[in-house]
Amino acid sequence: QVQLVESGGGLVQAGGSLRLSCAASGSIGGINTMGWYRQAPGKQCELVARVSSSGTTNYADSVEGRFTISRDNAKNTVYLQMNSLKPEDTAVYYCNAVSLFREFYWGQGTQVTVSS
Repeated sequence: QVQLVESGGGLVQAGGSLRLSCAASGSIGGINTMGWYRQAPGKQCELVARVSSSGTTNYADSVEGRFTISRDNAKNTVYLQMNSLKPEDTAVYYCNAVSLFREFYWGQGTQVTVSS
């Protein structure tokens, strides 16, 4: 089992920045990919960004160039630096980890609200 604890959400004005953190604990040796998903009210959950154990990153087109995902394997933590935030980035952001055996783990979610 893997436990994920997120922090760093909040309220920010458009154009501002936030950094989300997600600390993993438990059977962390089996984690392959870590990433962030988000779900806005009335919308489907979508992938925001992910990073593999080797450092390969993927981003949603809507955040490319504004968000940066990074991973500190020594601290078992993944970060999402969000710059130039827009009101449409408002959502609950969920940390995700995928094990080598394709097991999915989720954090509790953290609210990000961007005011116009």
